[in-house]
Amino acid sequence: MDASLITEFMQQKVFAVVGASSNPEKYGYTITKNLLDRGYKVYPVNPRLEELHGVKCYKSLTDLPEKPDVVDVVIPPKLTEELMKEVLKLGLTRVWMQPGAESSAAVEFCEKNGIKVIHGACVMMQ
Repeated sequence: MDASLITEFMQQKVFAVVGASSNPEKYGYTITKNLLDRGYKVYPVNPRLEELHGVKCYKSLTDLPEKPDVVDVVIPPKLTEELMKEVLKLGLTRVWMQPGAESSAAVEFCEKNGIKVIHGACVMMQ
């Protein structure tokens, strides 16, 4: 993984966490809390949650009040592939696929469409 790309992503201010979870045993819970604790503006995305860690949850990326700088993805690979179409449509340019969320098709889609992508590294390790 390109260290300068990770640095660029971590210098951003606004993250959307797709797959945010209210279950403390899930990465979607821990990642959301970790980013909030580190001072990032975080938009949790989960159609089944009203709020998480005191922050309003959104049903989809389309529903966010502003464009996130980074879309952090913590959902199964098949859903990640579908999500990338929405990312492209919204003109978002940075996607971080958490380990287990990535697929070669989703990564290729990003590369073909000029979306910067990180995969194989966890945002909490940065």
